[in-house]
Amino acid sequence: MHIMEGFLPSPWWQIWLVLSAPFVLMGFYSLRKLLRENREALPLLAVAGAFVFVLSSLKLPSVTGSCSHPTGTGLGSVLFGPFIASVLALIVLVYQALFLAHGGISTLGANLFSMGIAGPVVAYAIFITGRKIGMNEIITIFCAAALANIVTYLVTSLQLALAFPAETGGVVASFMAFGAIFAVTQIPLAIIEGVVIALVFKYIIQLKPEILIRLGVISQERVNR
Repeated sequence: MHIMEGFLPSPWWQIWLVLSAPFVLMGFYSLRKLLRENREALPLLAVAGAFVFVLSSLKLPSVTGSCSHPTGTGLGSVLFGPFIASVLALIVLVYQALFLAHGGISTLGANLFSMGIAGPVVAYAIFITGRKIGMNEIITIFCAAALANIVTYLVTSLQLALAFPAETGGVVASFMAFGAIFAVTQIPLAIIEGVVIALVFKYIIQLKPEILIRLGVISQERVNR
C-alpha cells in the first residue's frame, strides 16, 4: 500500500508526516530501552525487520498511485509492540523509497502511518485481547497479522480518498471506490500473510521460547505444557 512519490498533494503529505512523528519518537525510545535490557533479542528484532522488508517488497499493481502487498508488520508488533514496529517500518520504507522506487520520501508519513502505525496498533490490540480471553495463540497471531494488513489497506484508501474526493459523493464515495479496488488483491494477501506469520511465530516458540518469555510474549507455563 505504498503511495508513490509526489502523489499526495499539500497539505496531506505534511499532515500524515506530523501525525506519524510522535509514534516514531516513542518507537526509538522503546527500541533503545529494549536493546539496553534485552540485547539477546537483537537477532529476533532483525528477523522481524526482515519480514517487513521482504513481504512489503512483494508488490502488485493496484490503485493508481499505489500498490497491493503483504506488510509483515504483524510479527514485529506482537513481539515488540507497535512503537518498535513503527521504527522497523520506517527503516524499510526509507530504504525502499531511496533504492527500490517503492513509495516515496514526500509520502513517507502517509505510508508509515498506514503500514507502520495503524496496522501494528491493531495487531497488538488483537494479540493482547486474544491472550486475555484465552484464544488459541496461533489463531490469535493469524488474526493479528491478517487484520493488520487489512487495516493498512483501509487507511491507505482513506488517505487517498481524503486527498482525492469524488465529485459525486465526496470522501465517502472515493473511499469506497479505492477500498473496493484494493480488496481484490489485498484480502487474499492478508489471509496468506496471516498464515505465514502464524507459522513463523510457532517456529520461534519451538526454537527460542526463552526469548519470548523474557519479552513477555508468552509465559513459562505455555512452554511447559
